[in-house]
Amino acid sequence: MKTSKIRVVIIDDHPLVREGIKKLLEFEEDIEVLDMAGDGQGAINIARKLVPDVILMDINMPGTNGIEATKVIKREFPQIGIVALTAHEEKDYVLDLVRAGVSGYVLKDICPEKLVETIREVAQGRSVIDPSITKLLFTEVNRMTKPQNREEGKAITSREMDILKLLARGLSNKEIASELSISEKTVKNHITSIFRKIKVEDRTQAVLYAVKHHLVEL
Repeated sequence: MKTSKIRVVIIDDHPLVREGIKKLLEFEEDIEVLDMAGDGQGAINIARKLVPDVILMDINMPGTNGIEATKVIKREFPQIGIVALTAHEEKDYVLDLVRAGVSGYVLKDICPEKLVETIREVAQGRSVIDPSITKLLFTEVNRMTKPQNREEGKAITSREMDILKLLARGLSNKEIASELSISEKTVKNHITSIFRKIKVEDRTQAVLYAVKHHLVEL
């Protein structure tokens, strides 16, 4: 039985980037590009009109930027997954992106296959963090927070701690399963347990919790 396609919107102020991503995604049978725009207000307008599954959101745009657009869209349509397209020099925006509610954080030099994989992961309600952006999160959160009591992490098992560390490195469930030589279903079960124990809802929150409470090292 054929499943419905992932409905995607592309937001970037560079026409060449928009067209390049569109052509890339057109090769994927399970992804449909609904529309494109070059600024944050355009993103908001399209979201209100079409309610896509995933929005690829450039951050630094004229007028309404990607962060402000994300805040509006997530407030009105929390079910829409937003993937932030960030450049290396935009590292100061990382925590703002977390607060705004984006589900994915990828650098613009990401390989095409990884971008497609990110879209699929986010469409299924998961969070995806580029490993290099994870390092920025580590640095910034450590700078802003004081060491916490490690007692809060004691309920997490040794295996769950292994998985949490790999989550912090930005690995997907499939990659974690390969790294630890366990099934992907087992990984999912452990992640569900981790979320329940530390009272978070997604991978990004779990990574931030782990950093804040010094459960993972830089």
